[in-house]
This record gives sequence, structure tokens and C-alpha cells, in this order.
Amino acid sequence: MSSTRIQDLGLRLNRSKKIDFTFNGQRFSGFEGDTLASALLADNRLLINRSWKYHRPRGILTAGIEEPNALAQIETGSNLIPNAKIPEVELYQGLTAEAVNPWPGAISRFFSINRRFTPLFPAGFYYKTFMWPAKAWMFYEKFIRNAGGLGASPVVEDKASYIHQNTHCEVLIVGGGISGLMAAKALADTGARIIVSELSAHLGGGAHRYTGTIDGQTPLDWVQSTVAALEANPNVTIMRRSVTFGSHDHNFLTIRESRTDHLPLDQRKGFRERIWRVSAAQVILATGAHERPVVFGNNDLPGVMLSSALADYAALYGVRVGSNVVITTTNDSAYNDALILKKAGSEVTVVDTRQAAGPANGYAALAEAAGVKIIRGYVPLAATGGATVTGLIIQANGSPNGPTQTLSCDSIGMAGGWNPAIHLYSHAGGKAVWNDQTVSFQPSKPVLNQYNVGACNASFTLSAAIQESIAAAGAAAAALKLSANTSVPAVQEPAMQATDNFWLADSETPVSRRAKAFVDYQNDVGASDIALAVREGFESIEHIKRYTALGFGTDQGKVGNINGMALAAIALNKPIDKVGTTTFRPNYVPISFGAFASIDSGSLFDPERTTSPHELHVAAGAKFEDVGQWKRPWYFPKDGEDMHQAVNREVLAARNGVAIMDASTLGKIEINGPDASKLLNWVYTNAWTKLEPGKCRYGLMLDENGMLFDDGVTARISDNQFVMTTTTGGAARVMNWLERWVQTEWPDMKVYMTSVTDQWSTFALVGPKSRAVLQKVCSDINFDKDAFPFMAWRPGTVCGVSARVMRISFSGELAYEVNVPSDVGATVWKQLMEAGQEFDITPYGTETLHVLRAEKGYIIVGQDTDGSISPIDLGLGGMVSKAKDFIGRRSLSRSDTSRADRKQFVGLLTDDPLMVLPEGTQLTLLSSLQQTPIPMIGHVTSSYYSPTLKRSIALAVVVSGHQKMGETIYGSLVDGRHVAAKICNPVFVDPQGDRQNV
Repeated sequence: MSSTRIQDLGLRLNRSKKIDFTFNGQRFSGFEGDTLASALLADNRLLINRSWKYHRPRGILTAGIEEPNALAQIETGSNLIPNAKIPEVELYQGLTAEAVNPWPGAISRFFSINRRFTPLFPAGFYYKTFMWPAKAWMFYEKFIRNAGGLGASPVVEDKASYIHQNTHCEVLIVGGGISGLMAAKALADTGARIIVSELSAHLGGGAHRYTGTIDGQTPLDWVQSTVAALEANPNVTIMRRSVTFGSHDHNFLTIRESRTDHLPLDQRKGFRERIWRVSAAQVILATGAHERPVVFGNNDLPGVMLSSALADYAALYGVRVGSNVVITTTNDSAYNDALILKKAGSEVTVVDTRQAAGPANGYAALAEAAGVKIIRGYVPLAATGGATVTGLIIQANGSPNGPTQTLSCDSIGMAGGWNPAIHLYSHAGGKAVWNDQTVSFQPSKPVLNQYNVGACNASFTLSAAIQESIAAAGAAAAALKLSANTSVPAVQEPAMQATDNFWLADSETPVSRRAKAFVDYQNDVGASDIALAVREGFESIEHIKRYTALGFGTDQGKVGNINGMALAAIALNKPIDKVGTTTFRPNYVPISFGAFASIDSGSLFDPERTTSPHELHVAAGAKFEDVGQWKRPWYFPKDGEDMHQAVNREVLAARNGVAIMDASTLGKIEINGPDASKLLNWVYTNAWTKLEPGKCRYGLMLDENGMLFDDGVTARISDNQFVMTTTTGGAARVMNWLERWVQTEWPDMKVYMTSVTDQWSTFALVGPKSRAVLQKVCSDINFDKDAFPFMAWRPGTVCGVSARVMRISFSGELAYEVNVPSDVGATVWKQLMEAGQEFDITPYGTETLHVLRAEKGYIIVGQDTDGSISPIDLGLGGMVSKAKDFIGRRSLSRSDTSRADRKQFVGLLTDDPLMVLPEGTQLTLLSSLQQTPIPMIGHVTSSYYSPTLKRSIALAVVVSGHQKMGETIYGSLVDGRHVAAKICNPVFVDPQGDRQNV
């Protein structure tokens, strides 16, 4: 087989500009306008890679997006594009590509021995092998993954930019071939906004393969003049390199526009891809059709290609793939291809499965007059050859034992018919029906405000496609109350012979039985695999698809699915329309994750929220953790300290002196209105109507199931105004919860909520010396313990700033929370630190907060609770009012919620005081592995080393834990040890609460 450039063909080439590129480490060159596929074929690179299962040699099969064989990794690092279809890759200077599936190399035959063991690797073999011994998988997995599979995922962050854009139009035309352009031309002067979306860089579709004229012009000339007129029309937008990949309800379609992938790396500026979200009043689908291969033995050898692809490479890129070409066909499109190949200098033989000669003024007659040899009534049995094709064995049609002959050739074209590209029609809910005349699935009832025209509607003649396009344009215009130009141009074209319904030769010859006949090239699915699936009991085409892997992968069945369905119908002895199609879903082609993410990546996808003093924390050397998008100081290490040393120091400072924490991230919701206290009465378990202004109260919030939902302290500012605090991670959830009840269940309540989390900076001053620090910077608040008692708040001036000071504590120590406007938060933090210098004030983070609250047995919602814990389980039954109703109350009386053997909140002290149990440790009554499975009675929710007590402490939920005080249980560790621990009161420090009331 040989490939060569043809001087007088190559519509898309600029031969004056040479392009250098690298493929599989070798240097090649092509011309501007080439694709990677056409440049490789022009350089006689026919063997591209090897198939994933049998490691058979594989070459380029198609010239478009349906390519199943020739996949490559394009570029490296942050520019890597995995599994790119080589025929789609536009050549640019410096392009670097590497084929997928070639390990240990495309030329290597190391794994081609698999071809000799094909019977051992049928469909579904992977469900029946590699099952034993399990440990052996660890050995051979890496070899299997290297030998098979597809391309490698990127490991470097994608630095490209992506964007989404919304637009509206009166008519969206999907497809820039002759049908789409004709519809656009008919609508162009209506004044309507028209968008034409074409997936390739070029308009016209297969116009170069058509024989005939449109208003006296060749199809190519007509396309050029029509495109020029449309581009000059301000109402028409033509989008190239823009694939419409999804059609959704109400004519909402999504388009991926590729903007820079065709450019050299150093010229790529701006957005790499853009997703257009288009709302269209009317949609015309002119998406064309995919050519169908012919199923015969060895139909995957390099040099066996779609007939239209052979013609495309010759006409568009000036590449003659084969000097002696055999085309096996079931329809007339092969003769158009034969004429192009003949013009390219190839000897062409067409093997037509149809017995009867075509019409005298038909395509076959034109081809025969041009010197194309035609053999009628023969079907293909098998290709011959090794690394590339050398011949085709054919047999007289309709006779399993009929005469055969071998045709020598260096290229085979397959023209098995055309499959309308009805994917978008199906996305919108359209149902496909089988048409025996066109031998294809085609649209049935139109989707509302959508029209199918041309090849995607199984109209394969120029005249039918043009008439449908004009009719669709007229209907779309009428729906818009406009008037389209519905004049039909004069079309001249040869007569067409009916397509043959041929799927697979029924032959008893040894060569036909031995040679694998492929249906799905990417997944090595053959005709025998479809038959095997049926024999093994699979009847649904969806089940057959999953058992054989038919249609999986990057081409999503565009090449092989219809052949697979037909062969399944034969095996099931059913008509193909009774077998049906597999489900078409978005996306029509693979779309990059970056395009979907758009600019919503990094901080725009998950914003990093920082508090007002954040930069001061950074300067102080704080380590941070992410809590509900907030960057919260985790701990503040000094030189040479690890986390545990820093936390121990911070805890002791809070217990013995004074420490300060930035608590600005707590959720803060302002609740206003005459019914504000009524709302709080409903959402909290305790009573709120009698709380006086100037006072604070801790509350538990339950869901409808009676399980703890959130907790926090709420302050009453005035009769009709409260400020609720929530957990940092629960702020948005609680806000939505309140709005849900007010808007849907209690719309008559006179109350409204406003999130003020970002408006207030909150600083917790904790420790015996906290009062002294505040007295230095605040002179208008009386901090005497009786004048300012625990769970009260006072307005005042702190560091010269109007503030609300609350005397509340999450540490069990004397503590205050200073709330100031966020725009002065950093200033106040700095001045509080300066005021506390004489008391050795210590900043602390969330890890220290956790230790302090665990020492006091205070819960953290979401850590000590998991959606299945009630207030009774937590030992907080005293906070559950018996005199009022509240959300979740009735659920607390359910038999399951009130049973005595529920998991209950307790403390744990390990026998070894230095043993800190891992959080999540499962708890058991067994001291060793006495039985399996081990019966578990609970788990550790929080566990720390307490520098106050100089030992480990833990909080846990244990079955009937409140009745097990003093009992010993065991923590079952992953290393097999069972660590003894005694159940105790969860309050480890100051159980009477004296320290916070001084």
C-alpha cells in the first residue's frame, strides 16, 4: 500500500506553508490546512496504533469525529489533550502527538500473539477471568493497563481559560453542509437572528463528493457563493469549530466552540473553548449522517477505510491512499467516491452487493464511463494482509458456497450505507424509526419547533435535501410570523439506485470463519461477539451493548452501533426495528472538563473566604484549615513548635491567662419583626418568647425527624430584633431552613431574616484575664460580674469602635465575644492584641478551640452528631421544652427515637493516659478479637490530648451509654489492638461551671 500527494487536488491545502510536527517521537511535515491524519497518510504512516484487546494493527478509518481507531495524546503537561481523534486534529507548527494503545510500541508485535488466542478473549471474558487468585491481580494489572485502555489523564493542572456565554436567536441551524446553508439562505432576509453552527472549520459538508449542479453551479461553487452571501448578512452568525453537543427542553441547546486548539502553542491567547448556551425559538437540524462500515473478516487492517474517507483525503488534502483501491458497497455513494479516487490516479474496482445494474443515467454508469471497474452481485468475505491490507476475498452474493475470488489491492473502501446523525433529535425526546428503503434509523414525529432536514432525515439526494431545507425554513419563518424565500433552485443529479440491505456474508468458507469481522473497532467487538451475547441469553440491545462493550468509548457507537443492532436482530431472528436503538445522550462528542467548569474554577468555583484580620494571622505565622469555604486559623506555631506543642500552649493560655480567637466565620443571621420570637420558638427546642433584650440564650435546632440540625447562641437586641449565631459550616443551611419554613409553612408571620455573617467581625477573648484586657479598651461598659452576667450582651465602644460585647463561652472559661463592623475588624484585632501584651495574650485557632470545648464536653454539630442523634441522646433533655411545640418534637416520641438502647453521648478515659484514640474508632465490649464480625456498640466522635488534665480524653456515642457510666469498653484499632477505656461524664473540666461565672 502506498500514499502520496496529488498535485492537482487538495481543496484545503496551502502548499506554500510547510508545517513541521512530531508523532510518536518521529519528525514529519505537512501543509497548512492538513489534519494530523492527512499529514500522516501523506507520509505513508499507515499503522497508527494497536487495538486494546487483541493488539491488532490499526490505521485511520475515517476522516471525521466518528474515528474509533486513530486516537492520540496531543501535547504534554498543561496543554495535554487525551484521546484526540487524529482526523479532527488540525495541523499546526510544532504539534506533538503520541498514539494511544501502542505499548510496548505501535510497530511492536509483542502482544499481537493475542490474535492467535482470539477464542479465549470473547465478549464478556473480563467477567469470567482475573477472578482468582485475587492477589495475582496486583501483579498483572499494570501490564494489562499499559497494553490496553485509552489515553492517560492529565496530571498537570490545565492553565487554559474557558468561558460560558448565553445567547438567543430566532433560528438555530445545526450543521453547515448544503442542507444547513440552504435553510440559512432561505431565512437570511427575514430579519430574524440566524445562527449556523458547524462542528468543523469548513462549511459545505460533503459537497466535494456530490455529483450534480445547483442552479447550474457545482455543489462546491454553490457553497462558496452562499457562504459569502451569508457572511455579509448582519442577521446571520456562522460559528465554525462549534459542535452542538446537547439538545434540551424548550429548544435550549449547548454548543462547544473550539477557539485556539488549531493554533501553535505560542499563539494561543484568550479562551481555549467557549460553551454557548443557546435559547432558540426554532431549530433546524442539518447534522448529516455517518457512513457505515461493511462487516467482513479482517476489516480492521490498516488500509481498510470508509469509502467517503478515502475520497475526502484525496479531494480535500491531496492524499492518495492506495494506488489500487477496492470499494465494497451497498449503495451509490461509493461511485461518487470512486470518481474522486479515479481522478487522484488510483485504479478503482467497486464490488457492489446489488445484483441488478443501476439506471443508465445513474452514478454507476458515470463511474463505469470514467474507467471504474464494477463487480456486481458479490459480497466481501475477508481482507488479506499483515501490517497492511493486500487484498479482498469476495463471494457471489446469496450463495454460501458460491464461487470466490481474491482481488489484489493496497486499500479497501467500505460503503455500507449511511446512519443519520439523529443524536440531537433524540436528546430532545424524538424517537427513531427504521426505514427499509434507506436502510437506516431516521426521525419519526418531529419535536416541537424543530425540523430535521437532509441526510439526518435520511434524505440522501441533493434535490430531496434542498427541498426539505427550504420547507423547514418556510415553516420556521411562519412560526415566527415571517416570510422566508421558498423558491427552490434547479438541481441536476444522477439517478439513484436503492440501497441494499446487507450486513454480513453467510459463508461456510474457512477464511470467513477464521477471520475476525469487527463491528466496534475501538472495543474489539466482532460479529461473533454479538452472536455470543445472544446465545448467552442477552436479548435487550442495551444488555448486549453492556456485555460486549459495543458503542462504549470515544465514538459512542457512531461507527458500529447500527451494524451491531442489525447483527443482533439476525441472531435474535427479529426485524431490526424490533431490536431498537441504544439510548442517545449528551454529549454528542467528548467535551473537556475545563469547558464545563468555565471560569468557575479555583477560587471562583469554591471561593476562599477570609476574615478581616486574615493578613494579621498570616503575619503571625498561622496555619489554616478550610471550614465552609472560610480560611480559619488552625493554630499559631512558634519557632520549632509542631501542631501538638502549639495547641498545648494555646490551651493553657486560655485556661490560665488570656487567649484570643477570630470567630468571625460563625454564621450570623439578623431576625426582625413582631413575630421574630415566635419563629425562634418554633425552630428551637427551648422557650424564647420571654427572653429579655440584653440577654443571650443557647438553642438546639432539630430537623423534622427530631435529630440535631444546628446549635448556637442567639441574642435579643430589642423586642423585635434578634441576632442568631450558627455553626460556620451551617450558616447557609440554617438561613435556607428558616426561609423555607417562613415562605412555605408560615407565610403570615411578620418576620424577615438577613444574613449578616460578612458584616460583623467577632473575636473571642477567653481566660481569667480576659475581663482585664477588655477594660483597657472599653470604658463605657460595666464589666462587673453582676452588672454584666454570663449569657448577657452589652453595647459599647471597643478600641474606639461601636461594638456589641457578649459574655458567652465555648471554652468554659470567663470569656467575651466582641462584635464590630468587619471593615474595622483588623484594626480592633490589632489593638486587642496590643492591649493584651502585658497579660501575654495568645492567639489560638480551631484545633485549640476543639480541645477546649471537648474538655468541657461541648458538642460540635456534624462531628459529634451525624444526623441520627437527638437532644436526648446528647444528654440535653433539659433543653427540650415540654410546654410548647417546635419542629421535630413529635418525632422525639417515636418508638425508635425514645428507646433506651440508642447511641448516647458520653466521655471516655483510656486506661493508658497517653493513648489518644483515633477519631472514628469503633467501640466494642470485647477485649480482643474473640469473634468475627466484632459486635460494635458505638464510635469515637472526638479525641484529643488534654494539656489541662495532662492525659487523653475522648467523646463518643455508645449504645445505652448513659447507663454504662464507669464501665470499661474497648476501642478496636486497625492494627488489631483493643484499647481499654472507661465510660465517664463528658464534662472533664470544671463540671460545675464555676470558671465561666467569675
